[in-house]
Amino acid sequence: MTQWIKNFMNEEEGQGMAEYALVLGIIAIGVVALLVTFGDAIVDQYDKVIAAFTNETSTTTP
Repeated sequence: MTQWIKNFMNEEEGQGMAEYALVLGIIAIGVVALLVTFGDAIVDQYDKVIAAFTNETSTTTP
């Protein structure tokens, strides 16, 4: 029984998965922070692009 406990405590198979989860969590927090910080500017740029396409297609259609 003690050998099983020692083997269980020394097992490192789940370590890699936990590290990937931590990195993914940090990336997700960074993306959310960027969207909160630059969200309005991104929306404004999308609006400009959509307006440009809308004006271009409305002037070329009969």
